[in-house]
Formats: sequence, structure tokens, C-alpha cells
Amino acid sequence: MKETSRIPIIRLKGNLVISIQVAMSDRMVQLLKDDVTQRIEQERPAGLAIDVSGIDIMDSYISRAIHDLCIVASLMGVPTAISGIDPMIALTLVEMGVSLEGVHTHRDLESALEFLDGQHPITDEDPLSLEISGGLETEEDELIRFLEEDTTDRDEIVVDETNQFQ
Repeated sequence: MKETSRIPIIRLKGNLVISIQVAMSDRMVQLLKDDVTQRIEQERPAGLAIDVSGIDIMDSYISRAIHDLCIVASLMGVPTAISGIDPMIALTLVEMGVSLEGVHTHRDLESALEFLDGQHPITDEDPLSLEISGGLETEEDELIRFLEEDTTDRDEIVVDETNQFQ
């Protein structure tokens, strides 16, 4: 039995980059999901870019699989961007009712990588830790302390688009 080929995953500027240049079988889709999640776990990349410009036909199964891969990466703390969706494929996906809601899409791989460069990188230390007199306090600890304070003079807690409370 012939072994199914794998789609290469390369590391570029701290991001994992996948450029799909072949028609994908169901087996290839499953191998790609397995490979990406394993690489995310091992390498802790800053982002994941998936370029689909080489795909001629994207059926609902493949588009759903790519969407799910983006969601899985996001749940693992890795921002994801898809690039290179052909206009005809985009129209077909819309006609089929396929949505890539919650996924960042970009014209080309360069735009996707620029987007990912603007995201917070994943490091071994918590990038959102705040230095305070008693040591390191995470934003979560600070939020809990803030909420436990007397709030009788406050009408509401405001959280801005970067999840920072004011």
C-alpha cells in the first residue's frame, strides 16, 4: 500500500507556514491536522499561516477541515491566518454556505505573515505579566484583585478590544 505524502510545514520567523500546493485527499487532511497540532505542541510558534493558493478545488470537507485546524490552533494559543483563497473558490464557498467565520483571511502569504507579526508571540514566560512590588502578577490576578475591591462607586467594568480592563 502506498504511503500518503505529507504537506510540508516550515518554520519562518517564528511562525509555522503551510503552503498547500496539491489536491488534498481525506487522508492528507487528517495527516496535516495531526502534524500541525504536534508541531504546535513541540515548537510553540508565534503564529500559523496556511496558504491555499495552490488548491484548485476546495470542497466543503476540505474547507471545514482548514477552518477546524485554525480553531484548534487558536485554542492552543496560536493565532492563525489563511491566505490565497482564489476568487472562484471564495464564490463557491459562499454559494455552498461554507463560512470561515472566526478565521483571519488575507490576499497573499506576505499579508498573512505581516498580520501574524503583529500578534503577541508565545514565549515560555507569560507575555502579559505585570511587574509589581510584590513580584510578578498576571493580568488574571490583577483582574481578580480589581473585582474584589469595593466597586460601589463604579457603574460598570469596561474591557477594551485588547481585553484590557479600565
